[in-house]
Amino acid sequence: MAQPLPGRPAVFVDRDGCLIEEMGYLNHPSRVRILPRTAAAVSRLNAAGVPAIMATNQAGIARGYFSAETLREVNAEVERQLQREGARLDAIYVCTHHPTAGAPPYRLECECRKPKPGLLRLAAAEHGLDLTRSVMVGDKPSDVAAGQAAGAAGVLVLTGYGRGEWEYLRHEWTVKPDHVAEDLLEAVEWALGRLAAEKGAECSR
Repeated sequence: MAQPLPGRPAVFVDRDGCLIEEMGYLNHPSRVRILPRTAAAVSRLNAAGVPAIMATNQAGIARGYFSAETLREVNAEVERQLQREGARLDAIYVCTHHPTAGAPPYRLECECRKPKPGLLRLAAAEHGLDLTRSVMVGDKPSDVAAGQAAGAAGVLVLTGYGRGEWEYLRHEWTVKPDHVAEDLLEAVEWALGRLAAEKGAECSR
């Protein structure tokens, strides 16, 4: 019996503080600001044929801070700003739930709100991804934890909340990042280097 083909690796990226400037609850597309070197990072993944997938918690809907339509407009603006610089997201996955705020269907103890791995697992199922060869990048320990819970590597970036989390709060963390990067581009280079090393090891067998 033929063995199933292995899935592709992907790089999952948090939105706020990783792809774009941290703005708190971002309630208008005019407030979207792509971080420096973000487009270059996503372009590197595009060129390498590695899916770049945004995975983000957006409980502002559950809390009543913005609507589902506003969220769509904000995410569309993120994509537009990347596309203007020649970069492309392959997919976007969003958790709009909160376990205690708001009303159904948004008030929900779900499996997709990071640090749970549901967003990554759904993306893997829909895109044929191998999570064990993938990386989750974000500026909070919940991003690292979500990646590791899914079987992927978890990378912390020092943009957004990352530097404060790493310098002042890491003694409280229950997870340890597989890598700490200055920004998304550095994280992507680490992820691609990891894949290159894996390929090299296979060729030497």
